[in-house]
Amino acid sequence: MSALLSAEAVTAVHGLNGYSLSIILHVLLFVYWLGGDLGVYYSSRFIIKPELQPETRAIAAKIMVGCDMAPRFSLILFGASGVTLMYYGPLGDEFFMTGWMLALVWIGTLAWAAVSLAEARGGSKHTALWHSADLWVRYLLSAVLVGVALYTLLVAEPFGVDTNPKWLGAKLLAYGLCILCGVMIRRALKPFGPSFGALMTTGSTPEVERGIVGSIRRSEPWVYGIWALVLIAAVLGVIKPGSTAF
Repeated sequence: MSALLSAEAVTAVHGLNGYSLSIILHVLLFVYWLGGDLGVYYSSRFIIKPELQPETRAIAAKIMVGCDMAPRFSLILFGASGVTLMYYGPLGDEFFMTGWMLALVWIGTLAWAAVSLAEARGGSKHTALWHSADLWVRYLLSAVLVGVALYTLLVAEPFGVDTNPKWLGAKLLAYGLCILCGVMIRRALKPFGPSFGALMTTGSTPEVERGIVGSIRRSEPWVYGIWALVLIAAVLGVIKPGSTAF
């Protein structure tokens, strides 16, 4: 019996090739992205309750910031994990992907993650610089992804691929729009920091509550947009509608 179990374990390990591992990573990022975002949303419900004590709302804000780390880095890593999945799958050959291309994608992604982490930690004289750099990466990447996605959707054989990768173009479009929605959430939440700081120092006033509640309310449509787009990307990645690749 032990020999049989050992043989099965060895077979399972050998079955974990690059393609299998990239699928696992892609699925985990999807789970942590959407799950973490739900935690952020739930925590924000307590922050906008004026009947709660400022200390209680401050604890909710800390929980919200902590939960936000999962979707923040899941979004950043999601694109690279998708490229890895392409590289190890049949699309890698169709798009003429090389190991160097994959390495460059991961180097760029990890550099972006490091900048985003430095911005999230704050407390540095360079925090404003990290914030601007992270924001410009998001603007640039969303524009590039949307452009490539539209090209893939509109051209008969994009990049010479004849297996109808329209589903991939739609998935890229969803991902690019997710990044853009994240930027819009930041813009909507701009008054939140000063208003919440005023709540902690001077207490609740109608003006302070308008700044807190108003900024969170304005961000909610973009949050719902991300949820919908992430689900659409997941469905497209699973069913690959219209693809003729086997």
